[in-house]
Amino acid sequence: MERVSILGLPVDRVDMAGAVARVREFVSENRTCQIVTLNSEIAMTAQENSGLAEVICQADLVVPDGAGIVWASRALGGSLPQRVAGFDLMQELLVCAADHHWPVFFLGAEPGVAEEAAECVTRRLPGLIVAGTHHGFFDEEEEASVIEEINSAKARLVFVGMGAPRQDFWIARNKTNILAAICIGVGGSFNVLAGKVKRAPDWMGRCGLEWLFRLACQPARFVRMLVLPRFVIRVIRERLT
Repeated sequence: MERVSILGLPVDRVDMAGAVARVREFVSENRTCQIVTLNSEIAMTAQENSGLAEVICQADLVVPDGAGIVWASRALGGSLPQRVAGFDLMQELLVCAADHHWPVFFLGAEPGVAEEAAECVTRRLPGLIVAGTHHGFFDEEEEASVIEEINSAKARLVFVGMGAPRQDFWIARNKTNILAAICIGVGGSFNVLAGKVKRAPDWMGRCGLEWLFRLACQPARFVRMLVLPRFVIRVIRERLT
């Protein structure tokens, strides 16, 4: 699959339909594949964290989860077709899982949230098989039992909602021991599915203003948002050089 480079990080040139098609291919392969949803914040973290950069480079599919990544691709001449938001990709994959009877596992968030998210989704998709759920507050000593739970459940898709980059490191470190076909980091998606956190209106997502909605809802994110102008400057600098 063709990839473009954003600040030294690979991003697959896919739209939503292409990403879903690629996942279908992964499910038929006899291995565990990792999907990374890349946004500007993660890209900047990877500039200073070589371990994260390596995880992204070795991922089987890297989708442009932020409007900033799509803008950067166009500024740098790569021109990604569209944003593939991680939450939207998760929604599409859940529909696929229901249609093809792929058992799914929800791993992450605070105790009880993954269960609530699973209940909400199964009401909307009655054919979905939720093989299991587990919260994200466990330590390394409990890791083996969590993986055993996932494997015993025979899940094909594992949605990991631990926040980036923890979720990406966790998947990369454990995917050789996980029998599922797909592991994808989905950040705070379980909180949205469970109705605990509101998502930005569609029009704000289309205009690349989802960050503004998050900031309005969670002013404490202001410090984290300072990475966005740094990302823009870094991309412009790369363009000029």
